[in-house]
Amino acid sequence: MIVMEDGKSPADAVKRTTLTPKAIIFQKFGSKACYKVEEVQESSEKGCPGLAIPQKGPCSYRCILQLPEITIESGIFKRKKDAEKSAAEMAIEKLGIQISTDSPTPQEASDLLVERLAFLFSNEMDFRMLISKIPSGIYKLSREAVLTAEFPLAFTTRTNWRGSLPRDVLFTFCRQHRLSEPVFSPISTPLKAVSESPGSSKKLKVTDSSEEETERASGGAISTDARESVESAVSYQCEIKIFSKSQDLIIECSPKDLFKKQNDSIQNTSLKIISWLNLYFKDLKLPSEKLNSTANVLDVQFSHENFLKEFVLSQSIHTVHHAETEGVKCLEPNTVSMLNTMPEQGVQSLNIEGPDSGVCPSNGSLLCISYSVFLVTEGEHMKENLESNPKFEFEIGIGAVIPHLETVVTQMSIGQSACFKTELPPKEFILAAAANSARTLSLLSSKSCCLEYSIRLLQVTEPLEDRMEQALFSPPLSKQRVEYAVQHIKESGATTLVDFGCGSGSLLDSILNYPTALEKIVGVDISQKSLGRAAKILHSKLSNNTGINSAILYDGSITDFDSRLCGFDIGTCLEVIEHMEEDQACLFGDVVLSYFCPKVLIVSTPNYEYNVILQKSSPPSQEEDPDEKTQSQSCKFRNHDHKFEWTREQFNHWATELAAKHNYSVEFSGVGGSADLEPGFASQIAVFRRICPPQGEDHFKNADREHHYQVLWEWSSSTSSS
Repeated sequence: MIVMEDGKSPADAVKRTTLTPKAIIFQKFGSKACYKVEEVQESSEKGCPGLAIPQKGPCSYRCILQLPEITIESGIFKRKKDAEKSAAEMAIEKLGIQISTDSPTPQEASDLLVERLAFLFSNEMDFRMLISKIPSGIYKLSREAVLTAEFPLAFTTRTNWRGSLPRDVLFTFCRQHRLSEPVFSPISTPLKAVSESPGSSKKLKVTDSSEEETERASGGAISTDARESVESAVSYQCEIKIFSKSQDLIIECSPKDLFKKQNDSIQNTSLKIISWLNLYFKDLKLPSEKLNSTANVLDVQFSHENFLKEFVLSQSIHTVHHAETEGVKCLEPNTVSMLNTMPEQGVQSLNIEGPDSGVCPSNGSLLCISYSVFLVTEGEHMKENLESNPKFEFEIGIGAVIPHLETVVTQMSIGQSACFKTELPPKEFILAAAANSARTLSLLSSKSCCLEYSIRLLQVTEPLEDRMEQALFSPPLSKQRVEYAVQHIKESGATTLVDFGCGSGSLLDSILNYPTALEKIVGVDISQKSLGRAAKILHSKLSNNTGINSAILYDGSITDFDSRLCGFDIGTCLEVIEHMEEDQACLFGDVVLSYFCPKVLIVSTPNYEYNVILQKSSPPSQEEDPDEKTQSQSCKFRNHDHKFEWTREQFNHWATELAAKHNYSVEFSGVGGSADLEPGFASQIAVFRRICPPQGEDHFKNADREHHYQVLWEWSSSTSSS
């Protein structure tokens, strides 16, 4: 019998794993146990005054556990899993289920202990500990994809990010190297007055550098030229400092980039530091000049003396493990079939199988693949599975996977499979991924080897419209459209404005950042949820605004008439009509110009011809029968919610006929791109101007008092100040 140093047996040292309450319920009832979690909405203490819909407060949860014998209802908890756990615990107590606390037998405990010790002293554990010292290794391990994942070059959105976040990777790195925890200092900056120039003067900013495109898409970073045209009232920067345990400053990063959200500034600054550290650990013999120049690009400052003193041990570890894997042979390029080879990307023997729909993923798309990676030897064709994953997600265009994989998947359609070979990565990563590291090391040492990838593209989630726009335009098209509208509001001297399809109030909110003559602003939308968000945003701003006397949000369809909106000075409808069916868009045009009759109406919609640039693919013809439109064609729209997208000719035809029919003039312009260069503006705009009041000035006085809209929120400067 094995006895521990303290006199205890392995059975005492290794207790049987205690089952959770939910596991105990599952063990007894299996699929017959049904958990139903309900939201419990608490009253809102920070609601928006005057909002005519219920306002949600903090959300809690209650769980109802249905069993064959009884039904249990838990208490109220802040987290769903706590509610489920409580329901399971109550069921165990009510049913009198006895929880076993038996210890494992001496033999079971001995086997388990030997297994754990064997792993701790295995090559696999050794190499996993090694790569966990490197930022990219920390990320790879968090993704459980040592050979496939790479540390992303950009932080886009938390929704699309997979694996440990940059901030978490930085914390882990500091702990691994026995440094003090990084010190984060977020800085909020009030925005300056917005530029007077109209958005239409902003030209398309296209670059051949994918890194620059990615940077503009990363988390809403604002370029220096565009800082004065930001919609939010506050922007954020973040400064990070890293100290040794003795409080010597090692690294400092203070980027000048501004972000809309504090979290984005923290994540992006963290990313700069760990990207720089990653370069150092990939090549510990990197010349000082290169290290310094890279640090300058990433806004990193460091103390040479303190930095080298803290990381001198890393150089020793790297040297030892490099010596251990010396003599490992890579597969010579000329020994692999060069059919379908892309040597510049390091991809060899590429073979793609399955029906090709002609639609391939574009930058910003979120992909889901299944894959396996094999170590393949030359000659004897021995193959060992190193890494497999039935469902692996990553974003295209930010370097989240090895470049070979990204090169291949951008040529594939959903459902297709591909097989290709690459040269070997650093041996530490191969051995860290291997299930049998001793066998793998033997193969690496005795044979010429390469890696073989077998992948299948399962799903593609197209990039969001604003993400695509941010990747190519600075400032983004949404800001350019706002600036364009504001310029016309100023020039017209308008005092009243209605925004048709106002959504969450982004335009109305942005207008309040500009000095105008507006006294009354109105928004109309069919989404109460969006209007609720708009009300909260506007209320907080209008309380400090002396120019606006009245603000109203209506719940209703913009194709319905409501006499309260007759005769406004200016109406806007920015990127809305494409979310309607085409006949509804035509109906909206008739209703707004024949009944609402604003002096000026600004309508914007995507230019379909510009999608070839945004999506880097040729647009299919829109002359085809709509009933025969394939799914691949519908994916060419910028947003899956778009019911149509018009070419310049189609938009001009619609607007010209509408203007002539209702006694308006119309002029065409746009933002993003240029009217003089193909394919025109990315977002095309029509500005309608009323030639003369319809049926005389009495038209508005005699308008039927039709109130089809519901007032959802109303604000008045007189009631607010009292």
